[in-house]
Amino acid sequence: MKVLLIEDSEALRRGIRVGLDHLGYTVDETGDGSEGLSMALTNHYDFIILDLMLPNVDGISLLKSIRKLGNQAKVIILSAKSLTEDRAAGLLAGADDYLTKPFSFDELQARLVTLGRRGDLTSHSKNIRLGELLLDDNQKVLIYKQTIIELTKNEYKIIEYLFNNPNQVLNPEQISEAVVGSFNHLSKNTIEAHLSAVRKKAKLVGASLPIKNKRGFGYFVGED
Repeated sequence: MKVLLIEDSEALRRGIRVGLDHLGYTVDETGDGSEGLSMALTNHYDFIILDLMLPNVDGISLLKSIRKLGNQAKVIILSAKSLTEDRAAGLLAGADDYLTKPFSFDELQARLVTLGRRGDLTSHSKNIRLGELLLDDNQKVLIYKQTIIELTKNEYKIIEYLFNNPNQVLNPEQISEAVVGSFNHLSKNTIEAHLSAVRKKAKLVGASLPIKNKRGFGYFVGED
């Protein structure tokens, strides 16, 4: 299990990190809200442990941002705020649990175990992340960092099919059947036109589409 720990208290962050390491979790950490937001959007995490009072980007804003962009990691808020309205605000913003400071590490561990038993939301999500690109199944868009790249229906289906098969060279016939079915047809030129359009859209926001053409064979997802 991979955990992102976002807590501005260095002492508390270190204590939690040591405890989670001993339990076998893989932990990334930061004490800055802006850096935490970037890490949450560019990496896969099973859990995010989130303080509310953070420099640069506060915890609630961070949480709302990642939920808006389709991130379904399970989030446990850590906060000294213990009023009912504070807990409600955190849960309504998209948190899965809310732990009031001070707390024991055993309690945090119990919360992680309990959330894990609810099922892995991210494993059932159809969202696909490749590097800094996220294909969002809910919004049917491609997201680079925090910027949405709007796609047409066929553009989305082509990208989805290729992203779902990253280790294969897929020929135009396979792509066509996946996108429009066996009773219709997309020509090689049409597929290339759609991919060219997506490349241009990605380039406008500073992104590079990791889809390559293997001449004479088809397309594959590859590194730049």
